[in-house]
Amino acid sequence: MSSLVDRYHDEIAGVLSCWDRVVVQGTLPGLSYAAGMTSYLNAHRIRIFDYARFAQPLREQVRRNAEELAEQAGVEIEFMRKSSLRKEARIKEVLRRRGDHPGLVHVLSAMEACASYQPWHDKRTHETFLKPTSGKCLHYYFYFIDEQLGLCYLRVPTWCPFRLQFYFNGHNWLARQLDRAGIGYSLLDNALVEIDDFEAAQQIADGFSIRSLHRALDRFARRYCPVIRQLGVGYHWSLMQVEYATDIVFRRQRDLAPVYEAITRTAIHTVKAEHVATFLGRKLTGNYRDELGNDFSTRIEGTRIRHHMGPAAIKMYDKFRLVLRIETTANNVSFFKHHRKVEQRDGTTVYKLAPLKKSIYSLGDLQQILVAANRRYLDFISAIDDPTEGNKIVSKICEPKIDNYRAYKGFNFFAADDQRIFETLLRGEHNIHGLRNADLRRQLPLNAGQVSRLLKRLRVHGLVKRIGRTYKYYITALGRRALLAGLRIRQALLPRLLLTANG
Repeated sequence: MSSLVDRYHDEIAGVLSCWDRVVVQGTLPGLSYAAGMTSYLNAHRIRIFDYARFAQPLREQVRRNAEELAEQAGVEIEFMRKSSLRKEARIKEVLRRRGDHPGLVHVLSAMEACASYQPWHDKRTHETFLKPTSGKCLHYYFYFIDEQLGLCYLRVPTWCPFRLQFYFNGHNWLARQLDRAGIGYSLLDNALVEIDDFEAAQQIADGFSIRSLHRALDRFARRYCPVIRQLGVGYHWSLMQVEYATDIVFRRQRDLAPVYEAITRTAIHTVKAEHVATFLGRKLTGNYRDELGNDFSTRIEGTRIRHHMGPAAIKMYDKFRLVLRIETTANNVSFFKHHRKVEQRDGTTVYKLAPLKKSIYSLGDLQQILVAANRRYLDFISAIDDPTEGNKIVSKICEPKIDNYRAYKGFNFFAADDQRIFETLLRGEHNIHGLRNADLRRQLPLNAGQVSRLLKRLRVHGLVKRIGRTYKYYITALGRRALLAGLRIRQALLPRLLLTANG
C-alpha cells in the first residue's frame, strides 16, 4: 500500500522529522532529596534546624545575580501577578520590538510552588533530620536566544534545592543550523513551512548532539544559578517533557484541506484503545487503569486530534493549513520501553526490555522510538485515506494460496473468527516482542495444533514472517498495512456506506 506521502507526492513539498518541544529538569545530586541534604548539612557541620539560615544567603545570591544580568542586558525584571497570563505571549511581544539576535531577551518572575525541606526531630529515635515539604518561592524565567538552540528559557527558583527547568524547541535549533549551512527556509512559529533542501535538513536534524546540549545546559546553570559554585556541585539533567514531530509540508493550503478533513473525520471514530497502544508500541492488558482515549478540539490555528495513553500521546493537526503534523509526546519518558543493560540486585547486568531512563542521554534511543510511533500512525492514516488501495491488498490475502501442493484458504474480514485473529495480531505487545504459538493460545480459543496451522496460513499469505532458528514470528509490513486497511473497511467505511445506501 502506498503511503499518504507517495500518493500526494506532487502536492507535497517535503517531509521533515525532528524534535519539537523539549523540557529538561536539572537537579543537584546529593541535595535533591531530604536524606541527601541532611547528610550535606551534617558533613559541613551545619545544624539541621539552621536549614533556613543556610538557604537564605543562597536565595539572595540568586536574586542579586538576576538583577545584575537584567541590568547588563538593559531589560527589567517583570513580575507576573496573574497566573492566567501566558508567558509565551509576553515574550512574543518583546521579540517583536527587540528582534531575534542572540542574548538575554527578557526576565519574568513569579511566585510559584517549589520543593523544600523541613527540619524535624524524632522524639522516639532522637534523630534530627530534614523532611521533604513544599511551599512557594520566587522563580525567575530567563528567556534568551542562544546561538545554537535559538529561543530558550531557564526557570530558576530562589530556594534550595534549586531545581531548574530548561526549555528549547527543536525547530528553532534546526533553523539556526540551516542558517549556518546556508540552506534557505521559512519558519512560522515552530513550523518550517519551506525548506530549500529537505533531505539535507533531515540529515542535520538527525545529527542533534546530546553532548553539545549537555555542555550548553551546564553553561546556562553556571550563568543563571551561581549558587552551585558555592555548593560545590553540578547539575544532573533529566527529561521532563518531549515532543517529536513528523511534518508533511504541502505546497498549498487547498491541497492539504480536503485530505486532512477526510482523515480526521474518520480517525476520531475508528481509533480504539488497542490501536493507541499499538501506535505507542505498548502492551494493553486488562489490568491497565490509566487514562486512554481520543480527543478532538478546534483551536485558533485549526483542528487537532489527540490519542492518549497515560503520560504519552499521538497528536495530528494542521499547522497554518500547510503542514500536516504527526507528533508523539511524553510527559514521562519511562512510559516507553526498549532493550538495554539492566543492573540486577546482585550486581550482575543483563540485557532485557526495561523502561527508558530519564537522562538526557536517552534522547538518541527515544528518537528511534518516537519516529517508529509516528510512522505507525502515518501507516494508519494512509490506510484511511486510500480505501481503494487497501481493498486491493485485502483481496490478495482473501484468495486461497497453494504451498507444497497444499491449499490454504484466504482470510475473510467479514467473518468474526478471522476478525478476532486480525485484532489479536495487531495488539501492541506483538509490535515489540513478536509473537509465539503460546501467545496466540492465550489470546484465542485455539489449541496448539490449530495455532500452528494458523501461523502457517498467515505465513503463506505473507502476513507474518518467522524469525530464523526460533519459534517467534513478527508481523510483516504488508501484514500490518493490510490488517489495518481491512479492519478500517470493516469497522468504518462499510457501515457508513450501508447507512448511505439505506438513505
